[in-house]
Amino acid sequence: MNKVNQLLTHCLCLLLLQVASATCSAATTERPDAEMRSLLLQTITKANSFKDRFDAEVWLVDMDRRLSRYVDDPQERMKILHLVHTESHRFELKPEMVLAVMHVESLFDRYAVSRVGAQGLMQVMPFWKEEIGTGDDNLTDIATNIRYGCAILKTYLNREQGNMMRALARYNGSVGKTWYPERVFNAWERYWFVKY
Repeated sequence: MNKVNQLLTHCLCLLLLQVASATCSAATTERPDAEMRSLLLQTITKANSFKDRFDAEVWLVDMDRRLSRYVDDPQERMKILHLVHTESHRFELKPEMVLAVMHVESLFDRYAVSRVGAQGLMQVMPFWKEEIGTGDDNLTDIATNIRYGCAILKTYLNREQGNMMRALARYNGSVGKTWYPERVFNAWERYWFVKY
């Protein structure tokens, strides 16, 4: 009976999310077309970091809607979301926090390059290739960048004994300051936080 109640609660939450978001943007009221359904199904099938198919579908549909403001291509959105969830799970991070880091770092531009040379979605510095990868790694590659970014963030989180504020400051290179972690937490609360 408990599973049934959980399923009903998840369905109700999804329905409420859809109703609440319907007034935000016309794009969010469109039902998924055949291509989007196919992409969603492929992503759910490949996703092994979710508890079950239902959890995968709820999270991917919700996050895809949110990410569509920043990434036009549905295939690229699904790729980002699948990799964020997979790598977050691998490194024991919250996927929504990883999305918040990307939001602040690159606004989801996989080709972003900072003035100091940080690259990609999570703005990874090239010297990390020598530390955790190979010199041939492409930091604008979505999978590579997310894997590196999650590994770096988890390393800093361990170093800071679970203190995400300090880990984020290290990630940004602003240890002792709070402006960067505050920006990430604000993005997380405003755009990526989930209650389900």
